[in-house]
Amino acid sequence: MKKLLQYLFEHKTLSREKAKEALVQISSGQFNETEIAAFITVFLMRSITIEELQGFCDALMELRIQFDTKGHEVMDIVGTGGDGKNSFNISTLACFIVAGAGQKVAKHGNYGASSISGSSNVMEQLGYKHKNNHDQLLKELEQANICFLHAPMFHPALKVVAPVRKNLGLRNFFNMLGPMVNPASPAFQLVGVYNLEMARIYNYLLQLTGRAFTIIHSLDGYDEISLTSDTKVITNLGERVYTPEELGKRMVEQTDIYGGNTVEESAAIFRKIIQGNGTWAQNAVVLANAAMALNCTGRYANYDAAYFAAVESLESGKALASLEKLIALQS
Repeated sequence: MKKLLQYLFEHKTLSREKAKEALVQISSGQFNETEIAAFITVFLMRSITIEELQGFCDALMELRIQFDTKGHEVMDIVGTGGDGKNSFNISTLACFIVAGAGQKVAKHGNYGASSISGSSNVMEQLGYKHKNNHDQLLKELEQANICFLHAPMFHPALKVVAPVRKNLGLRNFFNMLGPMVNPASPAFQLVGVYNLEMARIYNYLLQLTGRAFTIIHSLDGYDEISLTSDTKVITNLGERVYTPEELGKRMVEQTDIYGGNTVEESAAIFRKIIQGNGTWAQNAVVLANAAMALNCTGRYANYDAAYFAAVESLESGKALASLEKLIALQS
């Protein structure tokens, strides 16, 4: 690692092959936490290159435990995290609304490294038991329309670096990797990013997959549709900026989508919204993200039709039923 770090400290970048090799070595436990922290810090001090990101993705996908969905075309809704906004678990809630609307979801997530409550934290608090048992996950997908893939259980490298990431408490390139390495290889993907440079990189990488995708970035820095400002939306077909009124009927305030100070508070907000008792602003933000995800599948005439399906899923109780069924399957 010392030789590799010295190379990087000289402001040099890694080839795709060298980046892959480095992460494979980290995964195999060849380096200590101090060395790993130094390696991560390099990419906090400069932008990661597309070749480096591809190499890191190659390593994770080669080493991953794969989840075969048995022909089900699944969706993932995931943000890179690290936007520092401490909003409630919007993407995870949107997943249940999408599942309630009939689209199967394989949600890829992790514990919060730079936030109070990541998707894995809130799912645990709601009663979900993380697992990588294929048959159990497939049962959840088929019966509840959704399963949850806790990243460290599928990616050895993420398990190795988890303590370092937690101690650093800063967003880093591992935030960038998460949306690209879902073990289920979803057919449809809604990805939220925290800046426009990330949007450009993801656009390039996701175009290479040939799968349907939508990238979203709120122009005031959220890695989701926040309705606190305009939203940049990039798809396979092009890009456009939408106003909060176009996506969610009206603008909301940042305080409206605050996520609480503890995991328990985050889970309480989650339950309140999915039970149909959320505030107007909370509902609007979740519905906008779910609608954009549904629209990504190409199964709706337009965004408005997808939004109507999202509203119906939440207000009819189908989204809640999906959550309740998923939790019931844990026993």
